[in-house]
Order: sequence, then C-alpha cells, then structure tokens
Amino acid sequence: MNAEASTSPTPDLRRLKTKVFADGADLDGIRALAADRRIGGFTTNPTLMRKAGIRDYAAFAAAALEIVAGRPISFEVFADDEAEMERQARVIATWGDDVYVKIPVTNTAGRSTAPLVRRLTGDGVKLNVTALMIPNQVREVSAALAGGAPAYISVFAGRVADTGRDPLPILRESLRIMAPQPQLELIWASPRELLNVFQADEIGCHIITVTNDILGKLGLVGKDLLEYSLDTVKMFHRDASEAAFAV
Repeated sequence: MNAEASTSPTPDLRRLKTKVFADGADLDGIRALAADRRIGGFTTNPTLMRKAGIRDYAAFAAAALEIVAGRPISFEVFADDEAEMERQARVIATWGDDVYVKIPVTNTAGRSTAPLVRRLTGDGVKLNVTALMIPNQVREVSAALAGGAPAYISVFAGRVADTGRDPLPILRESLRIMAPQPQLELIWASPRELLNVFQADEIGCHIITVTNDILGKLGLVGKDLLEYSLDTVKMFHRDASEAAFAV
C-alpha cells in the first residue's frame, strides 16, 4: 500500500456530529433509507414531489410518516399568498408531532414571510424556513423564530456555490447568528458532493440534507486512494474494451 495514500486524513462517518437528513420524495427511496439508522430525518419539497409523480399530497405525507418511524420530516406549503400559506401550514402541522412545515423565506414577489413565521412559531408550529442564501435572511428569520417552537433554517449552500461563491463563511455566520437560540438548527441544504457532509461537520452545522445520489457514495468513505486510482484505471480499460475502440 502506498504510504501517502494510507496516511492521508481518513473521514469517519461514526464520528459525525452533524445529522444527515435524506432529501427526496420517492416512497421506495424513503423506505430504503429509513432502514439506515445513520439517517436522522427526512425532507421533501414540491419540485422533488413533482419529479416523483406525486398527485395526492396528503396521501403521500401519510405514507411517508408511516415509513420514517418517528424521525422528523419536512413538508412544504405550496401557496404563494400569505393567508393561504398560513392555512396550509396549520393543516400540515396536524399531520404528526414529527412534522416540520417548510415555509419559503419569501413569496415569489420577494416579500418576506417573517410575519407569518412569527405567528406560526408563536402558536407552536415546528417550521423549516427554506431557500435562504445570505446572512441577513438568517438574521431576519432567526428574529421571527425567537422564543418559538423548535425550528430549522435551511441555507442553500450548494446553490450559493453554484454562483462561484464560497458558502462556508455564510454558514459560519449563520451559526453565529442562530447561537443564542438553542431551539434553532441550521440545515446545510443542496449539497453538491459527499465532502460537504464532512465540511458541515467541521464547522458545527447541525444538519445536512443529502440526496440519494450522494448518499449512494457513502460506501466510498475512507476508501484507500491508491486502490481507488486502480479501480478507475480498470473502469476506463473495461469501458474501452466493451466499446471495441480502435485507432
């Protein structure tokens, strides 16, 4: 074994303090992941539900709640009008004690939902305020959640990274803003690679939501890099042979 490969820092899933939540809306996928005790909770959103072909929201939620066995799960409102958002949120909150209602940080006109968040959390509704990207949003939402029910704040770190910006300073600042309120947990949302799980853990992020394609790479954690290099060479050779390339 190559000494450099064997002595490189090796991540260890068993030492993670950050909770891993599965992000998806396919019931078979949720069922498979529910059997994995490393998965601490679940999240969904209307885009994932549409891709999964969900037509009956309430029926899907009831089935998902039965599968996840007492772990937290987030379901999002789909209205754009504040009054209808509130109505939907209060209905969704009745679906179970482990339900967190996802409220977008603004409506589609860019109007803040902080007043709605304040009313709901004050009435004991567990919330997951979603689609945040800058510390000022975290500051406003944290203030709205002050003194309320347990809640998540989802900062879309992956989308921040897609713009060429480093999301880590934003996440660190978000943690600082939220620190005075222990009932709040920061979610690293929209990760782009498995490394993000360990980055989230390193900065003390409470939760990271992970899609099935990234979760599928968990088996690679700690794999010897020299062995992985050889596997890659073998893959290239196998695919070239099966394609019967010639020059």
